[in-house]
Amino acid sequence: MRDASSAARLVILATAAVFINYIDRGNLATAASLIQDQLHLSATQIGILLSAFYYGYVVCMPAMGWLAERYGAKRLMATGVFVWSIATFATGFAGSFAALLVLRVVLGIGESVAFPCASKVLAQAVEVGRLGIANGVLSFGYLLGPAVGTLLGGYLMLLYGWRALWGASLGHFASNYGYYFVVSWLPFYLVKSRGFSIGSMVAIASWAYLLNAVSALVMGWAADRWIRGGESPTLVYKGIMAANHTAGIACMAAMVMLPAAGSVAALYVFEIVSGCSYPGLFAIPQILAGPRATGRWVGVQNAAGNLAGLVAPAITGVLVDQTGLFDVAFALAAAVNVLGLIGWVWVLPKIVPIEWTQNPLRKS
Repeated sequence: MRDASSAARLVILATAAVFINYIDRGNLATAASLIQDQLHLSATQIGILLSAFYYGYVVCMPAMGWLAERYGAKRLMATGVFVWSIATFATGFAGSFAALLVLRVVLGIGESVAFPCASKVLAQAVEVGRLGIANGVLSFGYLLGPAVGTLLGGYLMLLYGWRALWGASLGHFASNYGYYFVVSWLPFYLVKSRGFSIGSMVAIASWAYLLNAVSALVMGWAADRWIRGGESPTLVYKGIMAANHTAGIACMAAMVMLPAAGSVAALYVFEIVSGCSYPGLFAIPQILAGPRATGRWVGVQNAAGNLAGLVAPAITGVLVDQTGLFDVAFALAAAVNVLGLIGWVWVLPKIVPIEWTQNPLRKS
């Protein structure tokens, strides 16, 4: 008999994937009127962009079904989520019809994995007598996606426009991915993969978390000192974020590739540098949004950032089960840092207070 609790977890993960899938694919439709005005596109061009998703989606889906059978649905789903996430966030800073067209096709290619993989997972994990409710839950997820995507996306665009906010959200997600990956799996990794005793693991992990906390406190003080000394918040906070994600790429690679002592050293470096970035996670939106809009901004940004808590621990477990090693999981964590660089450095505008008098929702 198939394990009911394991089956339920897999159904929830598959549902979460298609839920996000349907939010992402509908974002362009929600923003179409603003994109048309800003990029001076014709209705024909908007129509082509709306159809372009299906060029990649339909053409690639049979191949994705074969790949799911050949290499495993869980691994292919993780790859697809990574591809479509990059395409979605990159859309926020596309500046031409051609760039949007390419990104929509890539989005369709990434999302073409969803239903072949989800169906294979359900067929493997769920007994015949429970497939109805499993597919009902899955259907609820993808049918709810457009409702949530339209509501949330439309509200954000009214407040900030179609490009703003996503840089901070993407950066926050990338910062949190490394944190949740390490805090969730570090003890297990140290014991099972590196051969440390429970006592040694406790000492290593405790020191790592302490360094993380202390570095956040010190960097908060240092950032204020630099800004009061005349440095711009843009230079200070973007510089810190860039250093964090650049070091994160190197540290994730070193943690899995170096001998045990080097791996622990890389862990400590990662904890120190990532701790330095934490004051900026909320100082940046506090500066940009100001007292008037910080609550709404941080509410959205922190929700996007903490999606990492939904995916990082679970994806890591799947990758470890599929490969028997942590190599791919660390590689993915390193790659997510690239998204952090894109979000904080390139997408996010200059860190100065936004003039909210231009907001069409302004209330007197």
